[in-house]
Formats: sequence, C-alpha cells, structure tokens
Amino acid sequence: MPRYTVHVRGEWLAVPCLNSTNTIEWLGKEAVRRYMKNKPDNGGFASVEEVKFYIRRCKGLGLLDLDDTVGDALEDNEFVEVVIEGDIMSPDFIPSQPEGVHLYSKYREPEQYISLDGNSLTTEDLVNLGKGLYKIKLTPEAEAKVKQSREVIERIVKEQTVVYGITTGFGKFARTVIPNSKLRELQVNLVRSHSAGVGKPLTPERSRMLLALRINVLAKGYSGISLETLEQVIEAFNASCLPYIPEKGTVGASGDLAPLSHLALGLIGEGKMWSPKSGWADAKYVLEAHGLKPITLKPKEGLALINGTQMITSLGCEAVERAGAIARQADIIAALTLEVLKGTTRAFDTDIHAVRPHRGQAEVAFRFRSLLDSDHHPSEIAESHRFCDRVQDAYTMRCCPQREGAGFHLAGFTGNFFCIGVKVVNWMVFAEREETISGGNFHGEYPAKALDYLAIGVHELAAISERRIERLCNPSLSELPAFLVTEGGLNSGFMIAHCTAAALVSENKALCHPSSVDSLSTSAATEDHVSMGGWAARKALRVIEHVEQVLAIELLAACQGIEFLRPLRTTTPLEKVYDLVRSVVRPWMKDRFMAPDIEAAHRLLVEQKASVWEVAKPYIEKYRREHIPESRPISPTAFSLGSLRVNADVSHDHGHQDEL
Repeated sequence: MPRYTVHVRGEWLAVPCLNSTNTIEWLGKEAVRRYMKNKPDNGGFASVEEVKFYIRRCKGLGLLDLDDTVGDALEDNEFVEVVIEGDIMSPDFIPSQPEGVHLYSKYREPEQYISLDGNSLTTEDLVNLGKGLYKIKLTPEAEAKVKQSREVIERIVKEQTVVYGITTGFGKFARTVIPNSKLRELQVNLVRSHSAGVGKPLTPERSRMLLALRINVLAKGYSGISLETLEQVIEAFNASCLPYIPEKGTVGASGDLAPLSHLALGLIGEGKMWSPKSGWADAKYVLEAHGLKPITLKPKEGLALINGTQMITSLGCEAVERAGAIARQADIIAALTLEVLKGTTRAFDTDIHAVRPHRGQAEVAFRFRSLLDSDHHPSEIAESHRFCDRVQDAYTMRCCPQREGAGFHLAGFTGNFFCIGVKVVNWMVFAEREETISGGNFHGEYPAKALDYLAIGVHELAAISERRIERLCNPSLSELPAFLVTEGGLNSGFMIAHCTAAALVSENKALCHPSSVDSLSTSAATEDHVSMGGWAARKALRVIEHVEQVLAIELLAACQGIEFLRPLRTTTPLEKVYDLVRSVVRPWMKDRFMAPDIEAAHRLLVEQKASVWEVAKPYIEKYRREHIPESRPISPTAFSLGSLRVNADVSHDHGHQDEL
C-alpha cells in the first residue's frame, strides 16, 4: 500500500493511501485531519473543510496540482508539504534543499564501491565519496578486526569492569560508575546531550565526507563498535541518508563532539536527516523511506561514533584538494596575464631556480616555461614586442615561481598531514592485548596547525592575483583601455570586478589569523587545552573559495585583454584556455550583468571535467615527457664579458635585469 510522508505546520505525518486514484487534494485534507486529531484544540481549525492550502514536494519545492491523482503525481513514500494559506514559514521547518545541493540535481546512485580497511583511504578518495561517486563496503580483514575489538567490550560489560565511557560517565563524571542496566541509556544520553551545535547544516557533500571518514576510522577495529552497528552506518551512507550536522560547535579537542553527535543522532532516528529522495525530514522517516532502521546503541557505541576529529579532517581533506587544484591553475592564469601584459619568460630560466632549489618554486617555473616557451608554442603576441625597451617585469609576474611556488609547496605539505589524519583513531581497544586505553588522539592540534598554515599559503595566490588584475585594468601599466572596455565612461568594464577582488583579499587577511593559537578550557577544566581546529577548517575553506573567485576574475580580465590584442594570438595552450573561457563567457563589448560571468569562470576552476587545468595539462605533461630543450633568448641587458657591451636583442622577449 502506498504511503506518503506529509509535513504540516512542523509535524511529520505518515499518510497511507489505499486508492491511487485519490487526488492530491485528498492527501492534503487527510494530512490536515490527522494533524488536527493530534492537537488538543484541533490546531485552531473548526473543520478540515475550512482549511485552505496548497501542496508542494519537499524535494525541489515544486507545486502539485490538487486535481491530479496521487498515483500519477507522486512516487511511493515521497515527501510533501502542506502549506496552509496565511501561515508564515513554519519556524522549525528546514528548507528541503540545503546550500550547495544544486549538485544533487544530477545525483545518480553510484554503482562502484570503495573498500575500506581504515588504512588505505586517500584525501582524493574521501572527496570523491563526498561527491557521491562511490558506495562503501568493508574489507574482510576490517570486519574481523571490528569483531575482535567488540569482543573485548562485551567481556568488560559482562565482568562489570570499571572502564571510562563504557561503565562510567564522561568528562567530569568519569568517576561515576553506571549500572549495567543503564549502559545503553548512557550511550543514547551521550549522543543527545552532545548534539548541541549551531549554525547552518553541512552541505550533503561535506556530510557524506564526514560520515565516510567516520566509517573509515571505525573500520580500523580499535573503537569497540559492533559489526552489526557499523554495517547499519554503512547502509545509511550508501543510501545517502545524511543527518543534520550544524557547522559550528566543535573546539577540536576530545574530538569534534558536537558535529559527530548530530551525525550519530540522525543514525539513531532522531533529529533531522536529508536524502536526495526525501529532502529534509525527521530522521526516522527518511531512514524508513529507504528501508532502513534506526541504530540501537550498545554499550560504548555512542562514544565510538562521536569521539574523533573527523569534521576537522574531512573538511581539511576538501581544503587540501581544492588548494592543490587552484594552485595549479593559478600558474596558468598568471601565464595568460603575463602574455597580455607583454612580459618576459627569462625569469623562469631553469638555472635561476636551481640556485634556490625549492620544489614548488621549480615546478611553477617549469609550468610557465611549458606554457610560454615560444619556440615550441609560437606566440604572435610575444613576437609583437620582440624589440621592446623594457628591462624587467613587476614582482607580480617575475616572482610567480617564488610566490606561487610557496602555495604549491604548502598544499603538498599539508596534504601529508591529512594522509595520516584520515586514519587516526582515539579511543583504543587493543584486541590482541585484551585492553582498552583512553589516549589523546582526539586532539585536533595537528590538523588545526596544518590548516592555518595552508590558509596563509594559499591566500598569497589571491594577493598576487589581485595585483595583476590592477595591472590589467590600469592603462598606465597595461597599455590597454582603462578597465578593459571600449567607450570608457559610458562603460565601466572591470572597475568593480577589481574592487570585488580587493575586498576578498582584504577579508582573507583577517581569516588568515591562526585559530590554533587560541584555546579555552572546557568541560570543567578536564579539557583544559583545545585546538579550535573546526574553525581552522571552515575558515581555510572560505579562504580557498575567495582565492578561487579572485583568480576567476583575473581569468576573465586576462581573456578580455586578449580581445584588444587581436588578431594576434598567444601560445597554443593559452589559446585553448581562452577558448574554454569563451565557451561560457562572451567578450565584454559593453557593460552587462557581471556576476554570472564571474560565477561561470569560477566553475571552470572547480569542476573536474572541464577545468582550466584539464585543458592545459596535456601541454604541460608533453613538455615534461619529451624533455624539450629550454630556449634561452639573449637579453638586451646581458653583458658580454669579452666586449663589455650590451648584446643586441635577437629575441621576442624583452630584457631582464635583476635588482640587487
């Protein structure tokens, strides 16, 4: 028999439907009737007939025609909302599509699996799990370890041994012994009381990452969770049943207790939950709609679910992956700007960077050579200033390897922390020793420091990009029309786009203050030093998003600069980048609504399949693979020791004279 879950004024009601020819209006009236029945004053209504309403889907908020039949308009177990005329939005009703969930319009249940053993998960794997590309299953070895550690817990309970968190209270109540009859209640109370977070919920992608990472840690077999419970958690993940997890509330020590408690709360059928099928609804209904049952916690299992740094770490993994991606693409955008501003390639000479052998610096210089080396990718723009009289470029172009190389290096450095972080367990059940040990691996100091470091390093990509945008827009520096537009005055062009970039860079400066230098004692001084790693992770992601947006503006500005240099063409790989941008943003002939263009360029930097990096990468890798000889044009400022005279310029490049 079909059944529908209907939201009426803050209440979720299960409404069975015996006849599929019943109308949507009938469904609404039946839901209102059940709502009135549950209220002592009939909800303020005299009768069902006087209630005027409309009905919309919870997923997508699409309105339904009251005359349609439920069989034609709805799927079995679909979630809908009755909106009563005159009501304001129910204060406890959560919008069915959380922030960022537009990506789920293309959601397809994955067919491939990732096997987790607690040791082999990578940051890239975790981000892909967040995107919904894989389901999860355990390896046989992981299942065996989980069973062994659970046997230790069962023995402790049976023998009534006093062990923290299993037969005692928590934190300040660690010396309070709990009777066996209340051990299950202890775990449920732990989850409920610790679900005290505030703020917007994590997006589905981030919730999936958090849930996947918690599963990975539990798969190591040190937490004492039962295999039965862990399999229920995996089933919820594979069905994309994602609890409501507020983004704020963790201080990053004793684990991310608040967010992980909200995660566990949904799994036990309490609080709110979201899935692509249902939108937001009460957790018990979402689980039931997917054929799942709420978890019944056994001794120690509440603690096993909430004690760890998985929120810091999962958000940190996203930050590492995005930082690495934007660092690579920053080089491409800077190379395009250098072409537009008619800069020199001499600053990227191999010998310069061999003298200061930082790996990131050398890699960035290599990328510039692979994109700009005119002997291999002829540039008509470069040819046009063969005999220019400029001596050197500004630091924002000349020092890209030194500045952007640091960001590249820091992304890799931080990534090493998180390769370890995805495997960290706190509360140890050593089955081979038949012993439990409460340690301090829940402390978020490592990831917090790493993320603060990452934010500072990646911010520099935006800081230097904003200065290049200024050079592109300033006619005294670029030799291009002011603000990259014709009929200046009538048109303002990129004037305020540059202001936006400046605003984002300034905001990043405040966000780059390290959160991990702060600490507040909590839990009656039991947790007397904390990491503040949750804020470190969230602000690092905000910094990275700002960096992406600033570079998107520079990408648009550089491509607009190309328009004023036509019919001249740049190098082959940079023309491909230009073509990619022009596939989504047309040239700026006169003023128009600019925000959509910035958003479109931003998407080119964050989407995997059609990104700026994917267009340029084949040329970079070919240059690397074929060991193409480096061309070294003679500079007009290079002295000949034999004649002590300046060589004539025989290159398309203008000269390069370093300052002392």
